[in-house]
Formats: sequence, C-alpha cells, structure tokens
Amino acid sequence: MQFNDYQTDGFYDEMFDHAGNPRPEARLLLETMESLDDGHLLRSQHAAEQLLLQLGITFNVYGDSAGTEKIFPFDLIPRITSAKEWAWIERGLIQRIRGLNEFIDDIYHDQKILKDKVIPEEVIFSATFYRPQCRGINPPQRVWCHITGTDLVRHGDGQIYVLEDNLRVPSGVSYVLENRALMKRTFPRVFEGLHIRPVDTYPGKLLETLEAIAPEDLDHKPTVVLLTPGMYNSAYFEHSFLAQQMGIQLVEGRDLAVQDKSVYMRTTRGLRKVDVIYRRIDDDFMDPQAFRKDSLLGVPGLLESYRAGKVALANAPGNGVADDKVVYAYVPDMIRYYLGEDAILPNVPTFLCWRDNDRQHVLQNLDKLVVKAANEAGGYGMLVGPHSTQEQRDAFALKIEANPRNYIAQPTLALSRVPTLIGDHLEGRHVDLRPYILYGKDIHVLPGGLTRVALRKGSLVVNSSQGGGSKDTWVLADGDSSNGE
Repeated sequence: MQFNDYQTDGFYDEMFDHAGNPRPEARLLLETMESLDDGHLLRSQHAAEQLLLQLGITFNVYGDSAGTEKIFPFDLIPRITSAKEWAWIERGLIQRIRGLNEFIDDIYHDQKILKDKVIPEEVIFSATFYRPQCRGINPPQRVWCHITGTDLVRHGDGQIYVLEDNLRVPSGVSYVLENRALMKRTFPRVFEGLHIRPVDTYPGKLLETLEAIAPEDLDHKPTVVLLTPGMYNSAYFEHSFLAQQMGIQLVEGRDLAVQDKSVYMRTTRGLRKVDVIYRRIDDDFMDPQAFRKDSLLGVPGLLESYRAGKVALANAPGNGVADDKVVYAYVPDMIRYYLGEDAILPNVPTFLCWRDNDRQHVLQNLDKLVVKAANEAGGYGMLVGPHSTQEQRDAFALKIEANPRNYIAQPTLALSRVPTLIGDHLEGRHVDLRPYILYGKDIHVLPGGLTRVALRKGSLVVNSSQGGGSKDTWVLADGDSSNGE
C-alpha cells in the first residue's frame, strides 16, 4: 500500500506534516507498511472484519429496525503517539481527574466552590445529573470517579483540547483491547521494530481499582460484580467482556437483593454477600426506592446500603453532575480553585447559552458553531452549524430560546485526521481520542485509548451510532523495549 497519493487536504494529520513528510513517531510504521506486498493491507483488513464477525464484537443501535446488533467498524491503520506527547497528556488527565473529584466531593458536602461564587449555584442545582440524594455520602477514600473516559480532540493548530468528560458509565474500552488483539492476529508485521506500550493490563488494573474501594472492615478478598442493565443495552458486549476478563460475575438487578443494608447475590448455593459493584447502569435506574420508582433494572435499597458503607459502587452515584456540558466549561476554574494550578489540557472555548451575551452571539452565528445539549451523548442533540440547513438552524434557535440552560456552543474544530482505508485506497478521516483513567488508591491512565474515526467523508461525528468506527491507538514506549508489545 503506497502513500504517494495521500493528501492531508490542509488538515492536521497525525501521520504526516503539512509538507507531506512522515512525523518522526510514524516513520518506522510507514516504512514497514510501504514494504508490504500489493494487496497485503486489504487482505489483512478483510481478515480483521471476518474476525469481528466470528468474535461477535458488536454494539446495539437503539431504534434501528434493521436489527439489534452491528459489527463495530474497525480500520487497520493505527494512530500513533510519541512517548513525549503522551506523558504530557497523561499529566493533564491526572490533574483533571483530581480537580473533578474534588469538585464532586465538595458539591455533595460543603459546597465551598458555590459559596465562593466560582460557579453559580443555579448551574449546579439545575444540572440533570445532580443528585440531592447523594448529599453527605462519603465514598471509600473520597473517590467519586473511579472509571472515566475523557474525550480529546486535536485542532488544526496542533493543540489537543478536552472536548468532554464522561464520568458516569463511560464505554468503549473493550474495543481498545479487542482492536489491539485484532492487530496482532491479522497484521503482526507492523509491530516489528516498534516498542508500543501494552493495553492488555487494563482488566487487571480495573479489578485492582475496584478491590481497592471495598469496605475497609473486610476479612476476606472482596467480592466484586458487574451490574448490567441486560443484553439489550448498547454496550452489553463490553459488560460481558470485562466481567469475563476480570473473572467476576456479570449480574442484573434481579440477581441482587438488599438485606439488613447489605447487598447479596443470588447463586445456586444461596445468597452471597457482595462488596463492590461496578455498575454500568445510570443513577436513574439503579434503585427504585431512591431514584426512578418505575425502574425494573435496579436493586431496591442499594443507595441506602451504599450510604451505610456496606457496599462500594463504581462509579459513585451523583458523579454525573460533572458530565454536564455546562459544568464542563468550569473545569479549568475547578482545577485552579482546588489544586492551585492552571489546567494542563485546555478546554475547547465554550459559549454558555444561559448567559445573555453568549446566547445572542450563538443565535447570530449558528452557521459557524457546534451547538450541543448539556446532557445528550452519542452525537445526538447537536447541531454542526457549517453542515446544517437553515431549517435545522431555525429549529435549534427555538430550542435554545426555550431552554437556554440546556445548550452550549463551541467553534467548529478542524479535527485532526489519520489515513484510513477507504475501499482499496487511503484517505484522511477525522478522529478523536477517549483515554480511560482509573482512580482507586492512585490514578492510572491506560496508554492510548479509543481512537474513534468518522468514516463518512468530511464528517466530524465519530460516534458509532452515527456511522463512526475505531482504530488501534499506539503509544510509543520511551526508548524502553521492555515496555513494548
């Protein structure tokens, strides 16, 4: 496969500079790929797709009448990151998680940041995922965000920005692990001579994190379970995959019961006490006694057990207050307030529509901005101004004016691109990156993360539900071959 005809089209490319020369970290990979026989890359891509089918690596699309599951699209050309740049990203992510965790703990206790008027009270108390039921709760080690997926993008200026934080039930890490396994099985030659940091330690690190937050008075190894909404959830493949990788039970709400404020799992040998629950179910559905009374997915009494310290929950209920895209705009202020530092990773400049001046600016520039609902995910509830029609912009203007608190707007970023196999040739496609951060006794950042790619030409929406796929993400080891794959 030759790169001679590959064009960067004026975008920041992760493999080539604007002059068309390979970036230093990508040089050896490109030399290896250039040396392959004609057709080798296409054969490897087809082999990977066959493996995806055989392994059942799928996701569900809600409301898709054609079927419940789809193969998660995978592109064989990896994204590559230098050791130096990754070290900077890692420092920024660790700082950000510390700041966010301090904020969540404060919000459910003293609310100092509100009293000092760093963030307006009404912003927090009107947040969809702010949970008054969690006031006064003290999670083990005061950690609220145990598993976070933080979305990063690189703009045309070469700078990496934080696009959003995902602290409730971030998904996608199973594809990181499966993508690497696919690459090793179908395209092993590209690893030659490159020292790439491994990702297969993640399930072990995740289990360590979960065991570290178990109630302190245990005299036995903690019993950990993964709580799933069930097989019709869009990320059910990931739930079952992670439970299997960690060697823990995958349970649904009906498998658990609360007695005397302790949580038990129903087994063929009777009830077994549960110490830690990795929940992949939203707060609303977690406990019908505390949240939505009509939920059939949760466990009655679970929040009371958690409040009493009888069971640990990851992620902590209530941490979604920091997922709100309006609250996101204040994260640099949080870092400054709690840590006394400037944010290492910058936010994307953000207009808050609840502010009169910001709202007027947004309404006058809808054709240039990306407008997002504060709590939507999956690429839904957003307007990409430059790609929108007048009718769509008019409809969004009405939504903004009806509920200004629910909308933010950001400049349309020229997301960086990576060469992607389209048919039988290579074209640039826009990407983002979701690294995964674990917070137990300490903070661990998985090297790399999920690179999502917008497979539709010109599209900036990378979500799988909107036609996106993924790539393997390589972080080079810092000259230490012992860290390599």
